[in-house]
Amino acid sequence: MQNLSSINDTAERLANAVHEGHRTMPEDRPLLVCKPKKIESWRIFKIMAEFIEGFDIIRHYDRAATFFGSTRASLKDEMYVYAEELAGRLAKKGFAVVTGGSSGIMQAANKGAFEAGGASVGLNVNLSQVQEYNPYLTEKFGFDHFFVRKVMLTYASEVYIYFPGGFGTLDEFFEIVTLVQSKKIRKVPIILFGASYWKPLLVFIEKTLLQECAAIDESDMKLYTLVDSVDEAYDHIIANISC
Repeated sequence: MQNLSSINDTAERLANAVHEGHRTMPEDRPLLVCKPKKIESWRIFKIMAEFIEGFDIIRHYDRAATFFGSTRASLKDEMYVYAEELAGRLAKKGFAVVTGGSSGIMQAANKGAFEAGGASVGLNVNLSQVQEYNPYLTEKFGFDHFFVRKVMLTYASEVYIYFPGGFGTLDEFFEIVTLVQSKKIRKVPIILFGASYWKPLLVFIEKTLLQECAAIDESDMKLYTLVDSVDEAYDHIIANISC
């Protein structure tokens, strides 16, 4: 365990780095391509500033539900309708609806919450290929760092709902499941919406991860719930909310 002198020294160096970073942050901020050879004070400042602003947003909402899913208009039409309906019902129950703030499933969920008169939050990420915000947001923020945004999404909600999507959706699913499995966050409802999309992955998890490799415990497969209708999702969420 660090002694008081060591802690104070670390705090002083961090404070100095943040102060220097605020002063020297360039307008055109270069990407971090490889391990830096020296501490970039401005980058530390930018990361800390994003954490502070992100936490300041999510602390306003007592209950929230985060929706994940494809940004593309490539799914079956009913998936967007289901996301909109489920978000609207949760908004009427007092949940803020949190998404990445962009298009596709995220827009559908934000629309459902917005039109139900609820809080509709977009936590976007700034990319080289610009992601525009959808028009159904009551609050929004853009992050430069994916990992800061992921922390915000992790702490933002009491339930996580995953519709069909791409790498980002799968990444967020495994992130949350791992955090619950390792007890880094409390157990919360994790909803996988759409059997035809999720079943192949769940079969892989059961047959390969559990049965063949013993890489997970059988109880780990109870960390998430597969649903195929808005009623199933809504009823499970309401019955299993713990705070």
